[in-house]
Amino acid sequence: MGTPRPRSPRNLSRPKVPVVLVSGVEEGAMLSATISLQFGLPDAVTVRHIIDPERQLLTRVVSDVTGVIEHEEINLAHACVACAIREDIVPTLERLAAQGRWGSIVACLPVAAEAVQVCRVLAWAPRMAPHIGISAVVAALEGTTVAEDLLGPDLLDERGLATSEDDRRGVAEVASAIVEYADLVCITETPEPEEQSLVATLARPRTPVVTDPSLLDAAGLVAGVHRHHAVEAWVAEVRRNPLPPLPAGGAWRLDLRSERPIHPVRFQEELEILGGGPRRSRGCFWVPTRPDDICVWDGAGGQASVGSTQKWGRTDRLTRIVVIGIDDEADEIPRAFERALLTDQEIAQRGQIWEESWDGLEDWLGPIGRAA
Repeated sequence: MGTPRPRSPRNLSRPKVPVVLVSGVEEGAMLSATISLQFGLPDAVTVRHIIDPERQLLTRVVSDVTGVIEHEEINLAHACVACAIREDIVPTLERLAAQGRWGSIVACLPVAAEAVQVCRVLAWAPRMAPHIGISAVVAALEGTTVAEDLLGPDLLDERGLATSEDDRRGVAEVASAIVEYADLVCITETPEPEEQSLVATLARPRTPVVTDPSLLDAAGLVAGVHRHHAVEAWVAEVRRNPLPPLPAGGAWRLDLRSERPIHPVRFQEELEILGGGPRRSRGCFWVPTRPDDICVWDGAGGQASVGSTQKWGRTDRLTRIVVIGIDDEADEIPRAFERALLTDQEIAQRGQIWEESWDGLEDWLGPIGRAA
C-alpha cells in the first residue's frame, strides 16, 4: 500500500472574495459611489464604517439586497482610532468573506480614512485575512469642490471630518493622498477642465476617472485592477524613475531634483515658498547634518509636514520634491529650491556631510542621532 497523501484543507482552495474599498473626504460622494457599486453587484455585501470622534464611537453597518444585517457601535475610548479602524475593518471583511454567502464585498471606509491603511495591513499580514483580496480602491470626489478639496487650506476638524480630537490633518493632504492611491477616481459630476487635469496629474498613470457614479463598472472592478506593488511605487516617498507625461488640461508639475543635500537653515527660510499656496507637494530630501536619514516631505493646501522614519542604507541619497498645482505662481518655487540646496562653495569648504549636534530641525526630525 502506498503512503496516503495529505489533503489540502478545503477552505484554502476557495477563491478569495474580492473587496472594493471606497474612500474620500465627502460623505455624499462616497455614498454615491458605494450605491452605484451595490446596484452593479447584486451578490455583494456592503460594509460601512462611520466615526463619531465626540462620542468616541465607531459604527459598523453591514447590508445586502435583503436589508441591514448588522448595526453595531464600538467604543473607541481605550484605543487609538486608526488602530481601531484597522482592527475592526479587516476582521469584519474576513468574517463576512469566510461565510461564503456573497460573491464580493464593497467597503465604504470612514470619511477621511485612507485605503492604504487596510491594504498595507493585508500586504504585511495576509494570514490575518486569508479569504479576501483587494480588487480595487476607489477614490470618491465631490465634483463641485475638486480644487478646494485637493488644494484648499481647510483642516479636517474645520469641516467636522476629523477622526479624533487631535486629528489636525488638512483636507487637501488626505484627499490628495486618497487620489494618489486609487485604482479609479469617481467624481460626482464633471469638474472644470483644469480640475480634471489636476486629478489626472495626481493619480497614477492610466487610472480611470469617471465623472458619473452611475457609470462605474462594478464587475470590472471586482474582477481585479488593484496592483499593490505598482500603487506603492507611485506613492513611495523616494521615487527615482522619470515621471509620466503631464496630462493635458491646465495643471502644472515641477520635478525638483538634485543629488545635493538641503541646507537645514535655508530649508526653513524657504518653507513658505516651497510648501505654501494651493499646491500638492511630496518627496524626499537629505540634509548634511543627518546624512543617514531619509527626510520625507508631504505638503498640500499650504501646509507641509516633514519627518524621517527610514535610512538611506546602501542606496544613493536623493533630494526630489514633486509639486503640482493649477495656479499661476509656480515660477518662484524652483528658485527657492535652488536657494535651499548646498552651494558649490559650501561643498568645497565643508563637504556634504557635517558633524553637528544641532541643526534647527529638531522639532520635525528629533535630535541628531550621530552627535556624540
